[in-house]
Amino acid sequence: MIHHIKLLKTEILSDNWYKLQKITFQFTKKDGTVITQNREAYDRGNGATILLYNQAQKTVILTRQFRLPTYINGNATGMMIEACAGLLDQENPEDCIKRETEEETGYLIQDVQKVFEAYMSPGSVTEILYFFIAAYTKDMKVSEGGGVDHEEENIEVLEIPFDQAMNMVNLGEIKDAKTIMLLQYLKLQQIL
Repeated sequence: MIHHIKLLKTEILSDNWYKLQKITFQFTKKDGTVITQNREAYDRGNGATILLYNQAQKTVILTRQFRLPTYINGNATGMMIEACAGLLDQENPEDCIKRETEEETGYLIQDVQKVFEAYMSPGSVTEILYFFIAAYTKDMKVSEGGGVDHEEENIEVLEIPFDQAMNMVNLGEIKDAKTIMLLQYLKLQQIL
């Protein structure tokens, strides 16, 4: 089913960090009726995420960091346990996720496997996220990780048994969508 879309007007509401736009458009419904609607869209660029796993140890590498939007929406500490991720910033997804992995977790990985891509909040955010997995071993650890100073990141690196991570999802201790999707992918593919 294809609906005819015509963009009529785009207003920038904010470009403080990324771009928030108000878009007026015409939409042709399946009965032929043409309607005009306004929607806001937040454009923060596209991103990549990865879940590192160790089959021998049956562990995964996750991160913990403060996330203001969760804090103002009821997360008492604002801390989130997540898979490593970052914005592409003009890089291709594979190069981005290798760089982010080293910066955030301290692991230098060469072989990554793209498993899928997804829009994370298509009703309001333009971002598409590229999902990766990669095997890791202790000898791939080249630094402490924790993020980069100029981005003012304060990231704690966690090595967690896979079964414990899955249980943390069930207990509500892991509430990040990308992380849940990657953990479920490993489970469904019987990788761990």
